[in-house]
Amino acid sequence: MSIQSLWTGATGMRAMEMKLDVTANNLANVNSIGFKRARANTEDMFYRQIKLPGAQDAFNNYAPTGVALGLGTRVQGTQTIFDQGAFEITNNPFDMAIDGNGFFQVIDPTTNNFLYTRAGNFGINSNGLLVVGSAQTGRLVQPQISLPIDTQGILVSAEGNVSIQQFGQTQFSQIGQLQLAKFMNPEGLLKMGENLYQETLSSGAAIFGQPGTNGLGTLQQQALERSNVEPVNELIDLITTQRSFELNSQSVQAGDQMLQLVNNLRRF
Repeated sequence: MSIQSLWTGATGMRAMEMKLDVTANNLANVNSIGFKRARANTEDMFYRQIKLPGAQDAFNNYAPTGVALGLGTRVQGTQTIFDQGAFEITNNPFDMAIDGNGFFQVIDPTTNNFLYTRAGNFGINSNGLLVVGSAQTGRLVQPQISLPIDTQGILVSAEGNVSIQQFGQTQFSQIGQLQLAKFMNPEGLLKMGENLYQETLSSGAAIFGQPGTNGLGTLQQQALERSNVEPVNELIDLITTQRSFELNSQSVQAGDQMLQLVNNLRRF
């Protein structure tokens, strides 16, 4: 007697476990700045073809349907959903949110690799350079923005023009220009943690431009983009995944009981 149902049910349980992990990560990052939720996609696996559709019998008749036995499911991939997150007004002049498409570019001083982020919680380091606000590593925003020590105010336009007001002056003067990067396939970016992404062959090369041009979004100063996770939807997915896991475990249990029944048969 076949024990295929045991393996098929196990693949369903494994896939639902992976989906649960993805949902749990979404919920864990519900308050992470610029976080983009992920979605686990599943697909059916290889089929054992017992009888092919259209098979010809001895009377030259073609079978209208075949006999195929599916071997379960697996996770096809995890897609990142880059929907716009809600804005939170912070009144912090170094906070910036991207309204639309695009990423900020930063450089990692430990590897000299360029990384990309939607999180605009910026600050300045001891040298007056604009960096991502992190307690781990001071990653410089590219192109570099350097603030003089006598800076009293900073103003960033929707197009990324950075202007400052220095001590003793009443006018703002422009000192730099923020740029954004976009990708042909942002879902192909490698997630690095700390709200950072890295370019891959799948994402394509970064295309840079001024905010508000060539399909890039604009900037909003004194605001942050919140996570695009919808807790209610994630909780629904959580319950659905849990029930699906239970149903797959029931198929494994049913297959085990049938095998037990066969093993207990006796000849008289």
